[in-house]
Amino acid sequence: MYERTYMEGTRGTMAVDWEERINTARLRQERKTRALAQMADHGLAAMVLFSDPNIRYVTGLAMTGGSGADHYTLLTEDGSIVHWDTADHASNQRFNCPWLDDIRYACPGLGNVPRAAGRPSARRFLRETMVDEIEAALNDHGVQQQPIGVDIANPALLAAFEDRSIEVDTAACSSAMSSARAIKTRDEIECLRMVAAICEGAFQQITETARPGRRESAVWGGAVKQLFRLGAGVHGGYLTSGPNTWPKHQANTTDRILRPGDLIYADCYNVSYLGYRSCYYRTFSLGAPTQAQTEAYETARDNLYDVLERIEPGATTDEICKGFPDMEGEHAEWYDATNHWQLTTNHWAHGLGLQLYEQPLIWRGISPDHPIEIKEGMTMAVETMEPAENQGVRIEEMVVVRENGVEILSRWPVESITVIDP
Repeated sequence: MYERTYMEGTRGTMAVDWEERINTARLRQERKTRALAQMADHGLAAMVLFSDPNIRYVTGLAMTGGSGADHYTLLTEDGSIVHWDTADHASNQRFNCPWLDDIRYACPGLGNVPRAAGRPSARRFLRETMVDEIEAALNDHGVQQQPIGVDIANPALLAAFEDRSIEVDTAACSSAMSSARAIKTRDEIECLRMVAAICEGAFQQITETARPGRRESAVWGGAVKQLFRLGAGVHGGYLTSGPNTWPKHQANTTDRILRPGDLIYADCYNVSYLGYRSCYYRTFSLGAPTQAQTEAYETARDNLYDVLERIEPGATTDEICKGFPDMEGEHAEWYDATNHWQLTTNHWAHGLGLQLYEQPLIWRGISPDHPIEIKEGMTMAVETMEPAENQGVRIEEMVVVRENGVEILSRWPVESITVIDP
């Protein structure tokens, strides 16, 4: 495993002038540079981006979701950016985002607004107006006659570009952005390290509040409060206990009352710092675990670290995925499953970044027949599970691929189940 050098590690969450922490200006510039390089490699003169994570990647804007088309961005080959947004957002961005000098008002041609409009003529008006505005920007930058990438394959949108003789390539754009985002910069890695540290604050809160007689929802609520207190965005996550730990409960956190002898599983997924998402879980025991629970935990931990030992630059996912359990180890018979693709989320590794799932994906469900190469700078979450006496354990580590293996970004103790004294 990769070891960081002296004085490297998580720093504070606030801005200071006496040491360099996450350099947000460098973060924006290096991401944009990567996007431009991939755009050129894919033969595109510009890209029109509708995906929130793609928009954030090239603009630095903290997109909050919504219709998916009341904000969109144009990136051109010379590095120019045009961003369209709602009136309130755009006016705010003009004031607060000086690194963007061309922010325009958006016409919401896709998503919630045209869906609510009620009439086909209204939907057509909104879509055509949106594409007219994009065409005008392409003309402003002299790229309207060159190949343009678009990161969504909406048939009506693509037809509108075709009507204007604008050559659009969705596959190249999606590939370009996926490739750019797969390798993380130093500041992106530090954002993921920071969110891991914040999640550990939530785990600590759980150890202090989980007691017999308290509800899952109350314990998780306290953990979420701690996440917000430490500066995170909380877009997901949950806590389950006892029989809700295996199989994983469909409703996530419930009002179940904790009891002595329960296993507790806490999943800090989709917690973010500067937009970078966590996927980090740990198992706790309300009182000393049984021998069967201890053995199940050891199996899950050993499986996880078998995979981690296989990850290095140049390794391919078809070989790495062999570290995950086979169908017997997946307990496929219990699920009445016959294929690995039926066992999504049980054992796999997935990329982390501005989205919960980015490249790479290491999974017996696809990797044997569709391998990809692991590269230095990729970040991912590796997760395993194992049933134990009608309950279950789950373990996950957040890692970054280094030149000679992986660096583990997550620090909560993993050798054994964390015991909470009831």
